[in-house]
Amino acid sequence: MLNYDLSPFYRSTVGFDRLLSLLDKSVGAEQNAPAYPPYNIERTGENAYRITLAVAGFGENELSVESRENTLTVRGSKETSAKDEKRDVLYQGIAARAFERRFQLADHVVVTGATSENGLLHIDLVREVPEAQKPRTIAINTVKPARTIEAAPEKQAA
Repeated sequence: MLNYDLSPFYRSTVGFDRLLSLLDKSVGAEQNAPAYPPYNIERTGENAYRITLAVAGFGENELSVESRENTLTVRGSKETSAKDEKRDVLYQGIAARAFERRFQLADHVVVTGATSENGLLHIDLVREVPEAQKPRTIAINTVKPARTIEAAPEKQAA
């Protein structure tokens, strides 16, 4: 795996700190990316998206979804009860560990809802671009040429 040092760019650029920080995080995230829980990101419409996380074994009260600024954070934590402590598990293949997964959202992307069904957590997102920032078509007006006055033909001498 290649490692990139972006520190020279920090010294020679102004106003790109956030972009360089995101690049730093993404380069480091590839090496340390948590694989749990697995997830899908799909486009469900022109400006609509859905993130689906596999959260088998977690109840709705054990999951939390939070959107702050441009970051979506999904957390899950299992509550252990006295009944669970008495069990003697011979093999545990179903992960029940706590997790926190973060997603960077683009500008104007908002969370519209979250549902949990059949061990999957679905988070619906929509990109709502403000009217002032939407592209608009500008009509092109044609300018009529100015009316020209032609010189009267000269009278011929008879």
